[in-house]
Amino acid sequence: MRRQAGRRSGSSWVPASLVALGLVPIVAGSVRLVELAGGPQVLPARSDPSSVPLIVHIVSVIVYAVLGAFQFSARLRMTGWHRNAGRMLVVAGPAVALSAIWMTLFYPRTEGGDLLYLFRLQAASGMLASIVLGVMAIRRRDIVRHRAWMIRAYAIALGAGTQVFTLGFGKAIIGSSDLSIALLQGAAWVINLAVAELFIRRRSVRRPARTVVPVR
Repeated sequence: MRRQAGRRSGSSWVPASLVALGLVPIVAGSVRLVELAGGPQVLPARSDPSSVPLIVHIVSVIVYAVLGAFQFSARLRMTGWHRNAGRMLVVAGPAVALSAIWMTLFYPRTEGGDLLYLFRLQAASGMLASIVLGVMAIRRRDIVRHRAWMIRAYAIALGAGTQVFTLGFGKAIIGSSDLSIALLQGAAWVINLAVAELFIRRRSVRRPARTVVPVR
């Protein structure tokens, strides 16, 4: 009992850390929504053919980033909140991925060139596929694979948070050409997925230790 309590309390920092990682994109997205609603111009102006996909993307990202972070809480996973929030995430997640694909395909290309264009399509498609596989797994009552795929999807979604660091530090070191920007943004998704895989493997190793042996 003490070991389980320690693990639950020890994992309480994970949701807070994930929200903190996504804080800059969440704030930037909120500011952009205010601008689209007629507020003062704070961020660099955009010339998008339609603001609807951008609004869908920002709102769904905020919902997905915040609710998804608390799915890592061991305490909340023991309640009905986890399942109810999961249903919202299954709606918000595909909205994030599909709006990202739409904007990548139809919005004017910015810095990063063709390589970043491909990276964004791969990331959004990978996130969508991970959510679909996660839903299919939970329908089969395969909780282990469900969690693994949902963790991967969330890791991809938080790529923008990690890009704040890869771009911030990377530009100072290797410059800001189209190639470097594409590689630095792509590196953020690679880092997030690598951390996600470590987290998944760590949980799979711990699980056998929880086997209950009857007392004779």
